[in-house]
Amino acid sequence: MFEKNTIHPIAESVNVEFKTTFNDEVIVSLVAFSNTKGGIVYIGIADNGEIKGVQLGKETTIQWVNEIRNKTVPAIIPDVQLLTINERQVVALGITEYPVKPVSFRNKYYKRVSNSNHLMNIDEIANEHLKTINSSWDFYPDPNHGIEDISLEKVNRFIGHIEKHTQTRISFRPTEFLEKFEIVRNNQLTFGGLLLFVKEYCPISDVQVGRFKSPTTIIDSLTLNTDLFTEVDEILNFIKKHLMVEYIITGEPHRTERFDYPLNAIREIVINMIVHRDYRDSSASIIKIFDDRIELFNPGKLFGNLTIADLLSNNYISQTRNKLIAKAFKEIGLIERYGSGIRRVLNICKDYGVKKPLFEEISNGFMVTLFKQKVADTDKVTDKVTDKVTDNLTENQKRIILLIQLNRRITTNELADTILISQRKIKENIRKLKEKGLIKRLGSAKGGHWEIIK
Repeated sequence: MFEKNTIHPIAESVNVEFKTTFNDEVIVSLVAFSNTKGGIVYIGIADNGEIKGVQLGKETTIQWVNEIRNKTVPAIIPDVQLLTINERQVVALGITEYPVKPVSFRNKYYKRVSNSNHLMNIDEIANEHLKTINSSWDFYPDPNHGIEDISLEKVNRFIGHIEKHTQTRISFRPTEFLEKFEIVRNNQLTFGGLLLFVKEYCPISDVQVGRFKSPTTIIDSLTLNTDLFTEVDEILNFIKKHLMVEYIITGEPHRTERFDYPLNAIREIVINMIVHRDYRDSSASIIKIFDDRIELFNPGKLFGNLTIADLLSNNYISQTRNKLIAKAFKEIGLIERYGSGIRRVLNICKDYGVKKPLFEEISNGFMVTLFKQKVADTDKVTDKVTDKVTDNLTENQKRIILLIQLNRRITTNELADTILISQRKIKENIRKLKEKGLIKRLGSAKGGHWEIIK
């Protein structure tokens, strides 16, 4: 972003802003620059160009960068340069044009016009978005990282995995391969390339994994900020370490291991987390292992207007949020085919004899809960019993029960949109279902959930 030994300009312009202190107005300017052609905010300089300087602590700039990241969507991370001008300290925060626009600050969108920030209207927001939807985010060049930030050893290892999976020989050198695979485009490293092959620390791939004895008591934890392939392996190893295992004597020379959760289902969910996460969100992926369940949360709701009902019905056309990352995982066989992971998880859990997983959209993200509880023989006839119970219900009432089974936090508005009837009709049918003793509401209208009464 910066030229070596950046010299401050004498006046504000379309790509330069002066601020005496760091505050929300600084972030607004960085957002405006992100939505236009990029720019630099100089902190410690007054509007008239007078050098005021700033006092900095040991971690002041780190705190500023984290605040900028947490208050912007998608999260932006500026370059930072410390300058000494007239024997006073000035901080320059530089940002390039963001590839997937628009960027927002507190749900408002700004762009740079002349030497001021302009609040964008609905048409401007829509137009900026339409310019950037022809590809996925991970194919765009990363303005803050280059080829020197990735490991060519990891690239070589990836090529070896492709050769093994496809039984073909790849003759390209690592740098040539990166160009052919579009991991590097026009000599610039893409966001996906950084996530796949980062050499050391990756600021946007953070994953938190913990083993909990209660909602507030953690007994072991793991934090990851590395390449995506390594994260898959490390997450699976940590989870497996905390699973119970029983040994089944089958008469064969070796005992059969049975873990309390199906490992194949965990592997499928973890890979889907890593591949389909919204890496523009500043939140971390979080995995919590409890005594009776495993919760796996990912930033980013279902992509492409997909609903949980669509997902579980398997009646949808798969769309991929991160096309480059998904392609890389598919090339080495970690993904068999797009859009089939959830169906495999359900089938694996059913065959393993454990309770069906729960899929939810919460806190602007997607969560899967795996349960340790085994399915008793009496539970295997639940579907048949449910069919008999609902024989006397209307079609709309049956649909409401089905949608609640798929998503216990579904709202009346979402029910109305899915079933295509008015909210008044939805509420009337819910009242009748409650009177029949088939459903009940637990908790508040906003924070609660539905329960099916068996």
